[in-house]
Amino acid sequence: MLPLVPALILLAPNGAYAPRADLDAGRYLKAHAEAEARLRADPKDALAWATKSQALSAFQRFWEAEQAARQALALQPNLADALLARGLARAGTAVQQRNFGSLKRASGALDDLWAAVGADPRLERGCLSLGLAYQQLPFVLGGSTRRALDCAGRLRAVAPARGDLLEGMVRAMDGDWAKAEPYFGRALALAPRDPEVVYGYLDSLSSKETRRSLGEAVQKARLAAEARRLLPAVNRSAKGVEAVCDALLDAGQPEEAWRVAREALPGVDAPSTVRLQLGKLAARSGLHLQEGLAFLDQALKAPMEGGSGGPPAAHWRRGQILQRLGRALEARAAAREALKLDPKHPGARKLLETLG
Repeated sequence: MLPLVPALILLAPNGAYAPRADLDAGRYLKAHAEAEARLRADPKDALAWATKSQALSAFQRFWEAEQAARQALALQPNLADALLARGLARAGTAVQQRNFGSLKRASGALDDLWAAVGADPRLERGCLSLGLAYQQLPFVLGGSTRRALDCAGRLRAVAPARGDLLEGMVRAMDGDWAKAEPYFGRALALAPRDPEVVYGYLDSLSSKETRRSLGEAVQKARLAAEARRLLPAVNRSAKGVEAVCDALLDAGQPEEAWRVAREALPGVDAPSTVRLQLGKLAARSGLHLQEGLAFLDQALKAPMEGGSGGPPAAHWRRGQILQRLGRALEARAAAREALKLDPKHPGARKLLETLG
């Protein structure tokens, strides 16, 4: 359990409260705990409500996140952090719902993200989220590569490494690896220890679009080499370790990925994320099944850091491992647990269909 924020911090003026650094770094449990402590001291702290909302979205608790964002906006209607919070919550709900009604929520999320960046151009998460939304949404909902690249330019002005990262990701999604790669190189040179940069780069390198550009054999060789090269700089970050392990797994090196995660576990900043990663590696590769199952059970007993897929992913991966072990009844129960938390979870639904 995280310790309470010292009373001195709770009594500090609102200007001393700066949660963006924790949110940008993916320290959602810490951000959430501090926001809750501040709200106990002052329920009218708009920034704390906005921070709580963003952390809840990272935990995939989108309905609660939207309610917290609305509280923040009721207190301070033009607060950039609150507009971002509502945009993230709306976007998460749209992805989770996966139906026609979710299109309206996606459009509303785009409006919120645009308003957040307009209210404060220094809002890094807002620029990054808006740029990715522009690239991924269809044209009829406002999607535009040109606008995505414009967001990258704006972000570069306040956070050069993150701006280059966004441009690299956008160009990679657009199928132009030759143009994407120099931007990733610049981002990594500027911030080699930033797990978000390492994650975005390796995730883009492993994409289907990049495979079409490089060919499967070259892509796998690059993934393995880059994962090994980047690991020393991020081996204390759960997100960095997750990125390296995913790259090694996609490169056809599951045993090496397991070893990396296992060795990193004692020293990382978010152990639950790496335990979930070990379960994922076991489920996908068929290796270390009993150990993977044990790590998932451990992960479910402790608070999970945001951005990791959370409990729905843990239950789904448990189901996959149990299926491999021939324990069909338990696998079905695990899939149903995942669907209780996320009724439209595609992996859990597919697993139930496979089990019959």
